[in-house]
Amino acid sequence: MPSALLPAAASALLPALNPARELLAERGMAVLGTWALLNLVVSGYWLPRTDNRTSAHYFHQMNVGWNFVNAVLAVVGMLRAQPNRVASLTLAASLSAQFDFEKILVLNAGLDVAYLGVGSWLRARAASADQRPERLLGFGQSLWLQGGFLLLFDASFYFVYHRYAAQLLALLP
Repeated sequence: MPSALLPAAASALLPALNPARELLAERGMAVLGTWALLNLVVSGYWLPRTDNRTSAHYFHQMNVGWNFVNAVLAVVGMLRAQPNRVASLTLAASLSAQFDFEKILVLNAGLDVAYLGVGSWLRARAASADQRPERLLGFGQSLWLQGGFLLLFDASFYFVYHRYAAQLLALLP
């Protein structure tokens, strides 16, 4: 594309790209919220029905706490998404927003790997713990489940969201 046409192409495509990108982010937060709600319902049901001397009790306890935080993050993310207000962003602002969100997803994926590692450490520690090994085991199992889901979620979301980066970069002169 000749460079003289790029500003016109950018101004024509950005009003469509930016809302689609923002809508995808909003839908991603809805997926996270659905996961959180599912966990809150299931573990919220089982938590009072398990003996607090078992790993299952601590598994459900950790899931409830973890997914309360996930639910808050999902609601905040959905409320912050503004698909109808980003159409007028400049190309520079669009690229900045794109790569800022991608950095968050990559950082989150790194944290997810750390959650899996801590879950493994807790499970290994439970095997030799003198006091409350069931708590370490249950918390470790929960971290495996939550960290595994979040790693899959953040990595998948990154690759789906990243397709907009290529479209935005193609608009650069």
